[in-house]
Parts: sequence; C-alpha cells; structure tokens
Amino acid sequence: MSALREALRELPEAVFADLLDRDEEYLVVIDLPGATGETTDITAEDSRVRIEARREKDAPQGFEYLREDRPLFLDLELPLPPDAIGEESHATLEQGVLELYVPRREPAGETTIPIEDA
Repeated sequence: MSALREALRELPEAVFADLLDRDEEYLVVIDLPGATGETTDITAEDSRVRIEARREKDAPQGFEYLREDRPLFLDLELPLPPDAIGEESHATLEQGVLELYVPRREPAGETTIPIEDA
C-alpha cells in the first residue's frame, strides 16, 4: 500500500485525496469539482487504476476569467496494493467527490506443502 500512499502524496496541490482502509476493501476519495460520471473514466489493469476526468469550463454569464487555477483535466495513474482486486472495483461520483472502492483478496491461509521422496 505504500506505493499508493506515495502516489497520492505526489498529486498536484489542486487535487485533494484521501485513502481509507478496512478488512475487505480500500477506499480512495478524490475531489473532482465540476466532473461528472459522464466526463470521468476509470480503468483498472495490471495492478494499476487510471482515472481520467474533465470539468466543463463555464463562466457565469457576464463574467470572464481573471485567474484560473483549477485544472480542466485530471489524468491519474495509481498503483494498487498487492492484495487489491482492481478489476472488481466500483465507484460513485457525487457533487464532485469520487469514491473508488477497491476490494481486497482474502488473505491466503496456511498451506501444507507435500514432500515427495526422491
């Protein structure tokens, strides 16, 4: 999980994220103001999750931008912990807050390995 923590620490200053953990899953929470389910894509492959989001650039009528610090696009690639099952993840996006639930594999129990006489 340390690689995922480190990747979240290295996000641009304008991106806020939390990482939570419980026995059966991880939860990654990322603020994506202005993004919607239609403007956000999440894919999982090879122990990584890729998040691509965009927001609409709309100034209210009669206003023009004097300063613009919020990015229009966010493109993240996050490494998953070894016990994560990225392909079985699910997400919600409500009021610009993405919640990505990543299930964990059952811990492997103790296994007795048979020994054959040579």
